[in-house]
Amino acid sequence: MTAAVEPSFFPSADGDLAYLDTGSGDPVVLIHPGYVDHRAFADQIPALAAHHRVIAPDVRGHGLSANATKPFRWADDLAALLRHLGTGPAVLVGVSMGGVVATDTALEHPDLVRAVVTCGAATGDFTYTDPWTRGIQAEYARTLGAGDIEGWLTAFLRVLPGEHRDASDVDPEIARRLREMALHTISKHTPDEKDRLVPVTGSWARLPKLDVPLLALNGSLEPADMLDAAERLARAVPHGRTATIDGVGHYLNMEKPDDFNAIVLDFLRTL
Repeated sequence: MTAAVEPSFFPSADGDLAYLDTGSGDPVVLIHPGYVDHRAFADQIPALAAHHRVIAPDVRGHGLSANATKPFRWADDLAALLRHLGTGPAVLVGVSMGGVVATDTALEHPDLVRAVVTCGAATGDFTYTDPWTRGIQAEYARTLGAGDIEGWLTAFLRVLPGEHRDASDVDPEIARRLREMALHTISKHTPDEKDRLVPVTGSWARLPKLDVPLLALNGSLEPADMLDAAERLARAVPHGRTATIDGVGHYLNMEKPDDFNAIVLDFLRTL
């Protein structure tokens, strides 16, 4: 987020949801990874806003957005925001959890989606069944249940370097930024809080009907299962393709922002 732009708030049916809205032109929505917020795209927002209207929400329960008090779906929250803004169809660009939100929204609300860029993610079906992801989630639950915030942060940052690297191989400023955002989000919740997220299921079977351009963009150091799932996603949709940024892991937009921005802008120019 640039210093001159402040978040706005959308009064949803279950509390206020924060979002950044800047630039002009065809709309591009940036959807952040889990436990952080729209500031994860600090290096993307000004670059994309030079050519497009950029909307960067804080997903429910993250950043400045309200926690859930009743069942909800990420896709429905995003669709409500875009309809509130009179925006769409938009290009959805999501990293990690944000990539799942992007794919889910394209499946559930196709009238609002012009194209999808998904990074470090495939579909919600993959996220909820992948053993590596489930292992990380179990570690989150164990450490939070024990009140071990430092242990939780260690587990959270473990995904940063990807395979074949450790945290010392990554710019410590990136880890600091992630840690700051994650601490802010986790402080909004309690260990015994009910998970009210309703997942979108059956996505793999519906992908052949996802008739918009889709780019699965990943860091080369993502786990092999994640890269395989991204390839499967790109093959399953009628207009899918993949791209890779070498030498980076899960938070590819933060590690190599210039490369990420160039690839996304090139993709946008094809639409």
